[in-house]
Amino acid sequence: MQNVAFHRTEHGFEHWRPAMRQLILSILFAAFAGAASAQSYPSHPLRMLIHFPPGGATDIVGRIVSPPLAERLGQPVLVENRPGANGAIAAEIAAKAPPDGYTLLIAGTTSVLGLNEVFYPNLPYRVSDLASITRLVTSPFIVAVNTSMLPVSSLTELIAALKQKPHQPFGDGGTGSGMHLAGEYFRSLAGVDIYHVPYKGNGPAMVDVSGGQIPMAFVDLGSTSAYKKSTTVKVLAVAAKERAAMAPDIPTAAESGLPGWEALGSFGLVTRAGTPRPIIMRLNKEMTEILNTPDIRTRILATNNEPAPTTPEEYDAFIKSEVAKWVKVLKESNIKIE
Repeated sequence: MQNVAFHRTEHGFEHWRPAMRQLILSILFAAFAGAASAQSYPSHPLRMLIHFPPGGATDIVGRIVSPPLAERLGQPVLVENRPGANGAIAAEIAAKAPPDGYTLLIAGTTSVLGLNEVFYPNLPYRVSDLASITRLVTSPFIVAVNTSMLPVSSLTELIAALKQKPHQPFGDGGTGSGMHLAGEYFRSLAGVDIYHVPYKGNGPAMVDVSGGQIPMAFVDLGSTSAYKKSTTVKVLAVAAKERAAMAPDIPTAAESGLPGWEALGSFGLVTRAGTPRPIIMRLNKEMTEILNTPDIRTRILATNNEPAPTTPEEYDAFIKSEVAKWVKVLKESNIKIE
């Protein structure tokens, strides 16, 4: 009876039976191909793209984790800085690479994996072109000043100084970046007149703050680690509810007279969408173990970043929550990104 039923015209089985066979074969082929590629992965060097110049937190962390990742995978992991266009240059390379797990990207959560699509309609990549592997670190955003240009020692004093001498420039990691949004949010909450000067990364912005080319910058805490002993650069506050474990001596914005100014920086590891799931999970496993290694954790904490690995799904959820938060902030504060 079963054999007859599959050929009865009135039920139309003869029309979809070949299609079902093809679908099942396609699914099986994809599964076997993914398993086979995962078993042989990796068979040649990997490329790790960083969308900031050398010297910033993203670059430093990338160069800390790439050697142990290479050791665990048995293949070199070649770090390549491709800054510019608020991460779009590096992201486009990753988004158009073969979906085989050999091209990795360390990407800013808020900008590259989120708000770039909101700000730039002609973006050369889509976030859906990229697949999450894990969040790497978090670090609260901060405001740092050159005390020779702005002789202040607290956030309250900074706000007062900016109101006395308005229209001061601030630097950050690029237009539409999380750092830029943190600066605009600060401007809105504090009611001060400051304007945005974009850089190709936090590293160059901090170099110019230190050198006196610009009086202040909004960056992540990790990008200030090289200036801990500086006599001219001072971090005034962290944009967080609680003091950072990496720098407990720096007060929060609320403690400094600006409650509500909260902005968390983070970046993670992604690759081309469509990469076989076993490869994604292999990279997730290796990177999670690396970030939880005491020596690596200590080295990353020394850069004012906190290791914060996740599953791919947890990182996807985190990205969505951050984007939703900043879209709400932009609307409520009437912040315009030019």
